[in-house]
Amino acid sequence: MFIKKESIAFLKAISKNNNRDWFNDHKDIYNKAHDNIIGFADALLVEMNKHDNIETASGKKALFRIYKDVRFSKDKTPYNSFWHGHFKRATKKLRGGYYFRIEPGNSYISGGFWGPAPEDLQRIREDIELNYDDWKKLLTNKTLANTFGKMRGEQLSSAPRGYAKDNPAIDLLRYKQFIFRHEFTDKEVLSTDFVYKANDAFKKLRPFFNYMSEVLTTDANGISTI
Repeated sequence: MFIKKESIAFLKAISKNNNRDWFNDHKDIYNKAHDNIIGFADALLVEMNKHDNIETASGKKALFRIYKDVRFSKDKTPYNSFWHGHFKRATKKLRGGYYFRIEPGNSYISGGFWGPAPEDLQRIREDIELNYDDWKKLLTNKTLANTFGKMRGEQLSSAPRGYAKDNPAIDLLRYKQFIFRHEFTDKEVLSTDFVYKANDAFKKLRPFFNYMSEVLTTDANGISTI
């Protein structure tokens, strides 16, 4: 399943006509585009389940709504001008999540840990301090680095509580999120093999996910906590 030009054209149109009257007048076009993206997400899910265990039941379940929650936003336009979705890994042993976004000029896939629970964040920092050299090797892994570049994510402006500012691992200890991102051109998104390119990029996150899954399911002595 490939993403059709019409599905991208709809996004360009709604970005210029982001109002309920226009949307309602073009609901049939939206429905066709939405079905196309569901088909893409279904095909991507099939490929991902060949190398991972995904809990998300279907492409439709993976997709976020096009309708925006504007209650706490200064931007009151009612609709997103992009398609996006999320795949959740299955079981307590497999940690991390996958995300994709399809938007003209700003399409990408990403994965990692957007909002770790406080206890998970503390366990990650504990491991960073104890195994800093292993983290440096992990983040410079050729498969990971060549696809995603440097790790992204929100960081503290100073050292987290309980850690010295001159800690040798302070560059990583300040992270609050642990995210990787790979961009795609519009031409790539519209190619017939995009689903395979997106899947391949997701697959290359596995060195990081495998390491983090081990960290988050064991204590500092390597004893299982689940």
